[in-house]
Amino acid sequence: MQERAKISRQQILRGAADRFEISGYGSTSMNDIVSASRMTKGAVYFHFSSKDELAQAVIDEQHRISLASFSAAASTGAPALEQVIMVCNEIARQLISDPVVRAGIRLTLELNTADGPFEPYLTWIRELQRLADIAQQEGDIRQDVTPESVGRVVTATFTGVQMVSNVLTRRADLSERIDELFVLLLAGVVSEKRRGDIDTLVRTRLESYVA
Repeated sequence: MQERAKISRQQILRGAADRFEISGYGSTSMNDIVSASRMTKGAVYFHFSSKDELAQAVIDEQHRISLASFSAAASTGAPALEQVIMVCNEIARQLISDPVVRAGIRLTLELNTADGPFEPYLTWIRELQRLADIAQQEGDIRQDVTPESVGRVVTATFTGVQMVSNVLTRRADLSERIDELFVLLLAGVVSEKRRGDIDTLVRTRLESYVA
């Protein structure tokens, strides 16, 4: 794809994300997206043939942005347990600052029917399970805790916490609510040697490890 076409496509995605975030999938029309993207109708339909295709593209872009948090956390060299918390705090930051991430998360929730987008959830669970398995090998998670349960519970509780935060405060308190979440979760899974570190662990942020 030529550079100009890439820029146009990204502009359309941003416009679509703005509309999907505000109005949701059902109340957003292609005309709304054309207007928000400040592109011609022909340009929008050149890149995307339908609202369904655009919604999936926004979900895919959000998934790409959020999944990159795992690579960014790994690049810090932090222990795996810290990486779990780091990733969740980084995606919380993205939800506050990036309309594409907000729109993608909203669409994933709204379209999650029998034929809806399962892969974002499954990928999250797998990646968190992988980190939990490493954290267990490093001695930071109790041996009687299964990495699979950590992946499932962190994914489910993070999703619920950010949804309630959005309803009550438009996510103004999301960072504090994620800290609360990990105070409770860590108390149930960390090994004895890390129990005294919980207050410090919950404040783990990606930027604190980046030089």
